[in-house]
Amino acid sequence: MPKIRIGGALMLAIATVGFLASNARAADAPLSESQLVEIAIEANPAVKSARYRWDAAVHSIKQTVAPNDPIFTYTNSDSVKNPVGRAALREFNFTEAFQFPGKALYQRDQAVRSADIAHLMLAATVRDVRAATETAYFQLVLDSSLSEVNAENVQNLDQVVRVAETAYSASSVQQTDVISSEFNLAAARQLQHQYLTAVANDETALNLQLYRPVGEPLSVDRTLKLEALNYPLDALIDRAYVARQEILEAALNERNANTALYLAKMEYLPDFTAGVQYDDYLVPSFAPMSTGGRFQTGDWVGIIGFNLPVFFWMKQDEDVVRAKASLAAARSDENLIKIQTAAAVVTLFRSAQYAYETAILYRDSLIPLARQNLRVALTAYQGGKIDFTTLSTIVQSGFAARVNFLQAANQFLAGEVSLEQAIGAPLHQ
Repeated sequence: MPKIRIGGALMLAIATVGFLASNARAADAPLSESQLVEIAIEANPAVKSARYRWDAAVHSIKQTVAPNDPIFTYTNSDSVKNPVGRAALREFNFTEAFQFPGKALYQRDQAVRSADIAHLMLAATVRDVRAATETAYFQLVLDSSLSEVNAENVQNLDQVVRVAETAYSASSVQQTDVISSEFNLAAARQLQHQYLTAVANDETALNLQLYRPVGEPLSVDRTLKLEALNYPLDALIDRAYVARQEILEAALNERNANTALYLAKMEYLPDFTAGVQYDDYLVPSFAPMSTGGRFQTGDWVGIIGFNLPVFFWMKQDEDVVRAKASLAAARSDENLIKIQTAAAVVTLFRSAQYAYETAILYRDSLIPLARQNLRVALTAYQGGKIDFTTLSTIVQSGFAARVNFLQAANQFLAGEVSLEQAIGAPLHQ
C-alpha cells in the first residue's frame, strides 16, 4: 500500500509538471491572426457600445404594444370654503385612451426592425474592428519581412565589401570600389534601423487595436501567408447582397418606411377614449331623484369619445405624402447601396487578384533569378569580368525584387481585407 501511494503521488507530480509546461508553452505561443481578431472584438469599446444599443432597442419592443396609462381624476365640487374643503359633490373619474385596433401591431413591427437594424450595426462594427486589426497585423508582418529582407541585403553588401577589399588588395580594382561598397553597406544598415523603428510602431498600433498597454510585449505569428482568392466573382457579389450589413439595413429601412405609410393612412381612422365616473353627492338635494321619490347619494357615468380628423388636408394628407416620399427614398437608397457594393466587390477583387499574381511571380521566379544572378556576379567581379557598377546594380535589383514582392503581398492582403469589408463577411470560413 505505501508503495502504491508513493507511485501515485509521483505520477500526479509528473502530470502536474507536464500540465504546467504545456500551459507555459501555450502562453508563449505566438498569437495568430484569428486570435488577435477575437481579442480586439472582445476588448473594443465600440463593439461594446453597439451591443448596448442593440440591447436597448430590443427592450423598446414591448413598449409599442403596452396600453396607455389610465388617467384618474378627482373633482372636489361646490366647496364653499376652499378647493379642498367640504364639497357638495365629489367625482371619481378613470379614463383610458386607445389607438385604433391594429396600429400597435404596425408600431411593434417597426420596433422589431429597429432592433434588427441595431444588431446589423453591431455586426458592422465587429466587421470594421476585424478589418482594422487585420490591417494593423498585416502591416506588422510586412515591416517585419522588410526588416528581414534588408538584413539579408546587409549581408550581401557586407560580402561585396569583403570581395572589393580582397580585389583591391590584389590591385585588381580601384579604391573607389571599396569606398562605394562601404557607402552602400552603411546606408543599408541605417535603413535597417528605419525598418526596426517601423516594426516597433506597428506593435504599438496593434496593441492599440487590442486595447492593451502600448509598451506591452506582443508575440504574434509573423509568417507571411498568401492564399489565392479561388472564388467566382458572381458568387462574391451574390454573397455581398445577402451578407453586407448596409444592404440589409437599407432593406429593413425600406420595410419600416412601408409600414410608416400604412400608419400614416391609419391616421384617418379615429382613436378612442373610454372612461367611467362615479359621482358622490354629499348634499342629498344635489343628487338626482330616483323613481321612488328619494334622492340618490351616488351614480355612475360612462364616457366614450373619439377624435375627428377634421383638418385632414393639413395633417393626415401631408403625413401620407411624406410617408410615400420616405418610402421612395428608402428604396432608392437600397438600390444605390447594392450597385455601389457590386462595383466595389468587382474592383477590389480584380486588384487583389493582380497583386496576388504579381507577388507569386516575384516569389517563385524573379527572386530566385535575382539570387542566382548575385552569385554569378560575385564570381564574375572577382574574375574581373564585370565592373563594380554592374555588381552594385545586380545587388540592388535583387533587393528591389524582394521589396516588390512584399509590396505586392501587402497590396493583396489589404485588398483582401477591403473585399471582406465590402462583402460584409470573412472570405475564409
